[in-house]
Amino acid sequence: MSKNVLKLGIPKGSLQEATARLFAKAGYSLIFSSRSYTPVIDDSEIECLLIRAQEMARYVEQGVLDAGLTGKDWIVENNASVEEIADMVYSKVSSKPVRWVLAVPDNSDIQSAKDLEGKRIATEAVNLTSGYLKKHGVKAHVEFSWGATEVKAPNLVDAIVEVTETGSSLRANGLRIVDTVLQSNTKFIVNKDSYKDPWKKKKVDIIVMLLKGALAAEGRVGLMMNVKKKNLGNVLKILPALQKPTISELSNQDWVDINTIIEEKEVREIIPKLKESGASGIVEYPLNKIIY
Repeated sequence: MSKNVLKLGIPKGSLQEATARLFAKAGYSLIFSSRSYTPVIDDSEIECLLIRAQEMARYVEQGVLDAGLTGKDWIVENNASVEEIADMVYSKVSSKPVRWVLAVPDNSDIQSAKDLEGKRIATEAVNLTSGYLKKHGVKAHVEFSWGATEVKAPNLVDAIVEVTETGSSLRANGLRIVDTVLQSNTKFIVNKDSYKDPWKKKKVDIIVMLLKGALAAEGRVGLMMNVKKKNLGNVLKILPALQKPTISELSNQDWVDINTIIEEKEVREIIPKLKESGASGIVEYPLNKIIY
């Protein structure tokens, strides 16, 4: 009987290291080699392959890969028919979705999509851009850009459609954003036939659960402390809990233990207030996963 194996695509390029960090928090070790496109993962039931995010959806749709991580933008660009199992909102810069935007030179007369009639547009996402123009009833020439798209306007084209997280690169090149074409984030996708296989479905569901748990823990920490029962009410008013804090009895019946989860950025303001309200033995600890 052949061994069950899930063929998993890992996005090569800008998302590669961020993906490895996410998998590490989920409990998987991903090791990359500069000369190999097959990362090593510490799970004998998973075989990984490094694939550009732009091509991932196509290979998953064709069944070359059972599953993979890629952006919603590249699913749309490839018109790929795949199962979109979960949103994985992470990126190389932040934990926010990215945007494909229509941008033009600061001094351009173009103010909206309607002004693109008959114009030239450069982009890496030709199908995505063509769909946007069709939606607005505009006919324009869309050309594929192999890179450095920001520097092509106004000398080579009238406008560009480019992906951005912060907009800083566009501003640095004298461009302004006219409209958002698509907001995108990373998706965990699965081949439709693979997801009908009971073993592969269960394997995928476990991986997704752990990855989502790792993402849910981003920017959060645990706090535990001891509090006298007479001070409990005052302490609870300070804590902005993810859910209600866990309160446990201690051997000393006058005291209780409190365990809760808070945003890491709030810790420096909350701990002094907790101390003033009678909490002691306050311990802050990191979180790898929060499973709902």
